[in-house]
Amino acid sequence: MDTLTSIEFFVTTVQAGSFAAGARRLGVTASAVSRRIARLEDELGVQLLARTTRSLRLTEDGAAFLDRGARIVEEYRAATETLKGTRTAPAGALRVDAAVVLGRTLLGPRIADFLRRYPKIRLELTLRDQFIDPVAEGVDVAVRLGPLRDSTLVARRVGEIRTMICGSPAYFRRHGRPRRLEDLARHACLGFLQDGRPTPYRFVDGQLPPAAAVEARFHTNDADLLLTGATAGLGLVYSFDFHVEEALARGELEAVQLREPSVTYPVHALYPRSRHLLPRARVFVDFLAELFEARRKKARPAP
Repeated sequence: MDTLTSIEFFVTTVQAGSFAAGARRLGVTASAVSRRIARLEDELGVQLLARTTRSLRLTEDGAAFLDRGARIVEEYRAATETLKGTRTAPAGALRVDAAVVLGRTLLGPRIADFLRRYPKIRLELTLRDQFIDPVAEGVDVAVRLGPLRDSTLVARRVGEIRTMICGSPAYFRRHGRPRRLEDLARHACLGFLQDGRPTPYRFVDGQLPPAAAVEARFHTNDADLLLTGATAGLGLVYSFDFHVEEALARGELEAVQLREPSVTYPVHALYPRSRHLLPRARVFVDFLAELFEARRKKARPAP
């Protein structure tokens, strides 16, 4: 148990980025953290951290040990919390990482419902679109849109979303409505930037052909700004159904019905194998599935 505690101190300190930050997470002093890690290094017979006055850096041996050490700590935490969870309500800190537009538009309005249902859970929600390593970053559940990457993570499909092209009534009065893929080349389109690159308008048969490539007048990596531009009549927006449904209901946007069908993307909850039985993670994933099932029952059939 003493060795396990030392491994936990090492992993937490590296994830936090410094002895002081690691000590705050662990609720001890920085000197206690330093002594624990030094004791672990003596036990292993290697140097794990290269210490300087301003920062700490993993040695080659430390980098090799970190991943396995993190798994050891997570497996132990998962085992103990699973046993506790069979006798008590889900409790503790739940760290969730979600895609930005999904978190703001779909999860955000329902967070209060989840926390009221599970009052002993403390939710930490981070929004970003980059793919992350949940083990390295201490994330319990990552919620992502689209096809899955090859990964050692456990994945549960919790729902799906559909893409739509929309424009404002004023825009359609001035420019008319596109009917086919090729028509989009003659319209002002708004483009989403992902990792600094424009995201293409995709349909069931894949990307638009080069002859009908979309030339966006305005690009941004913020989906809300694209929605604002579309409602102001700046151009057409290609977005997810849940993101535009309120603007459609208010009449600020109208859907474009092309002959080509739109794409449906899966939504997955991803989590490390060591955490898939954690009660607080399990109930959150179940909550996500309920949310998407309720939307599916409420939604009208796609045209």
